[in-house]
Amino acid sequence: MLQNFAHWLSDTPPSRFIQDVLWIIPAVQTIHILAIAVVLSSVAMIGLVFPAIECVHVIAITLVVGSILIVDLRVLGWASRNERVTQVAGSILPWTWGVFCVAVISGFTLFAAKAHTYFANVDFEIKMALMAAAFLNMLVFHLIPYRSVRSWDLGRPAPRLAKLACAVSMTLWIFIVAMGRWIGFSIEG
Repeated sequence: MLQNFAHWLSDTPPSRFIQDVLWIIPAVQTIHILAIAVVLSSVAMIGLVFPAIECVHVIAITLVVGSILIVDLRVLGWASRNERVTQVAGSILPWTWGVFCVAVISGFTLFAAKAHTYFANVDFEIKMALMAAAFLNMLVFHLIPYRSVRSWDLGRPAPRLAKLACAVSMTLWIFIVAMGRWIGFSIEG
């Protein structure tokens, strides 16, 4: 009986619409995760919840920055020179995006727990500005020099703009991590 109901439900027009429009399920899942984050943040000050979320955030950021550095170092020609840039980026960046989502969700949860405090914190504002700069730098890298990656994928140095973008990326992420740590020291309670 329950199985019949499930079949009927999956054949209804709203269900068909959800199944056919590819962005709806990820969007609903994202909203669901953020709602859970808000619920968790309301109890974040109880027991070990806040420190546990902080640990998840720190581990996620470590993995994000580490994976970005691997690609940056390859483009700069300082590591993995025998590997194609496209191979290094292709094998690492999907994981980077996955862990970045974990970092964003855990970071949002931490932020929601003390939003009034973070909004008044200059270090937090600097970190967010640095993250925006890192995003713009990534766009520049992928939209301009990375488009010609096939010509410098292996055996040839990357163009100057690609190297500059990677050097800027490494610098920004080092400062993002430093500011993230500094926030913890500049907020009371």
